[in-house]
Amino acid sequence: MAIIKKLVILLILLSVNFVAFSQVNGDEDKEMFNQSKKRDQTAIDEAVKSWWTASMKTHEQRIQWWRDAKFGMFIHWGIYSLPAGEWKGKKVGGYAEHLMRKEKITRKDYLDVAHQFNPVLFDADKWILDAKKAGMNYFIITAKHHDGFAMYDSKVSDFNIMAQTPFKRDPMAELAAAAKRHGMKFGFYYSHAFDWEHPDAPGNDWEYKNPGGDLGLHGGVNWYAEHPELLPKAVKYVDEKAIPQIIELLTKYHPDILWFDTPQKLPLSENIRILKAIRETDPNVVVNGRLVRNANANFGDYKNTADRPAEFYPVEGDWEAIPTTNESYGYSKYDDSHKSPGFFIQLLAKAASRNGNLLLNIGPKGDGSFDTRDSKILSGIEKWVSKNSESIYKAHKTSLPLQSWGVTTQSDNKLYLHVFNWPKDGKLYVGGLKSKLDNAYLLTDSKKTKLSIQSIGDGDFYINVPKNAPDTANTVLVLPLKGQLKTDNLRYVSTNTGLTRLLAFDAELSKGFGFGDGKTDRFYVEGWGKKEQEVKWNFRTTSPQKFKIAIKYLAGKDAGGSYTFKIDQQEIKQDVQIGDAKVVTQNIGDILVAKGTHHITITPTTISKTELMKLLEVQLIPIN
Repeated sequence: MAIIKKLVILLILLSVNFVAFSQVNGDEDKEMFNQSKKRDQTAIDEAVKSWWTASMKTHEQRIQWWRDAKFGMFIHWGIYSLPAGEWKGKKVGGYAEHLMRKEKITRKDYLDVAHQFNPVLFDADKWILDAKKAGMNYFIITAKHHDGFAMYDSKVSDFNIMAQTPFKRDPMAELAAAAKRHGMKFGFYYSHAFDWEHPDAPGNDWEYKNPGGDLGLHGGVNWYAEHPELLPKAVKYVDEKAIPQIIELLTKYHPDILWFDTPQKLPLSENIRILKAIRETDPNVVVNGRLVRNANANFGDYKNTADRPAEFYPVEGDWEAIPTTNESYGYSKYDDSHKSPGFFIQLLAKAASRNGNLLLNIGPKGDGSFDTRDSKILSGIEKWVSKNSESIYKAHKTSLPLQSWGVTTQSDNKLYLHVFNWPKDGKLYVGGLKSKLDNAYLLTDSKKTKLSIQSIGDGDFYINVPKNAPDTANTVLVLPLKGQLKTDNLRYVSTNTGLTRLLAFDAELSKGFGFGDGKTDRFYVEGWGKKEQEVKWNFRTTSPQKFKIAIKYLAGKDAGGSYTFKIDQQEIKQDVQIGDAKVVTQNIGDILVAKGTHHITITPTTISKTELMKLLEVQLIPIN
């Protein structure tokens, strides 16, 4: 009945006039939308009234393995991995897999790169096992990226690894077989809407003068609305290459999942047609949320949120985020921005605490090996997962309110405390847990040595923990539950935690706000254009404490004005400081808060530009 109810709601949404459109918040591409015209509405109506609705009857069965998997490996690997961010002796910044577009490389010259591509160190079993040891349960690799080059033995186009490289092997076939041997779910990324080698596909505006590229030819992002005479070319590409290759992948390799991106490069009707072909070929394959969607609906099996996230904005239902080890998805020899294993260990816990999946990307080298820095990250994750796996894979979101020191997950009879910020005084304060407890222990302690619990009020207590954190990235404590978990819903702020971050993503927001994509320094709320819009947090403390309070925000050329910061009955007025592209950290003051419930509200006083600011967070720093 729940599925039927969702379908009815979706049918109502899709039956409206889609003249208006909006940004899909949190995506890599700020223009990831499809304008709906008559042809799109016809495709929508047909899908909802027939094949798509029928396909959703088995949605719960096909998505269950993905929900259980929690953690996967994403691989961006192609002939662009050989030049690795360099062209004709020059460093090329940004995503290395976009080399062809960035340097306006012709198909002929790109084939010269292919003719040198010989990844002799490629080992399918090693790739799959490296992922499995790091706790990853599904594996997705680029069968064809935007460059149009197939990394498998395609009979549809000779622009492929077997026909054009000295390697003369099918790595997709080898990986599919290795995944099956080692019990790993397996699938493909396929670039359906971008194809820079095909003369009829969107994207290549330097050689073919096609729409969908950086030059914004033929109406830019709305090319298919403004120049419908160009549609037959795109349809020809979809018919001749995209759909045949996708069917080829489904029938030759039988993947568990297909992953798509950049749907806005094609009209919605074409994306729907591609999904229909997939469902007719294999009704059981999972399809991500970046093939068919617009501002009002998503035809995928789950939602895709941010690329390279540092924080997660609120999402209902099934969702997945795709971080990468540095700042490029394909291998770049110039990108040294690799994050620590601890960053991803915490990100995995954050995702699990919000019922989301993490798909961690690695860009292997052109010789088929992993960068040693990527291998180091995987090894660090492996060490943590091998000892703490039950707190992720057998767990889900809890009703326990947010805590200052980290996040929480829950299994049927256990509560897991993921502690990122270890208390220096050996007392881990927990607030809002109404269930009866008589035990706590460290998950990595095989003896389950009991840690003493001291109650400080109704639902509030502290656990006496070791002075030093057993794991500086994420130490997990287990609280066995007696019966059903009972909690309150008011955020708890520990007065002995060095820093409590009240993220804008977790605030109570007035209407009109949107979310940033969650990347580093982009986990903000935006659209703060009206004086009646407010941002609020409610929280509780169990002892009086003086805090140094600061807020962090972005304020570029379109921002400006003043605001009132109110905590309980104290009001502080501030002017927005313009920081261009840099994050502004603005000191509010040192404020004493009493024991009890507190309220923070930020309200515009004046708005002098398009918006007040893009708010990231409020920081509470205890003053001893």
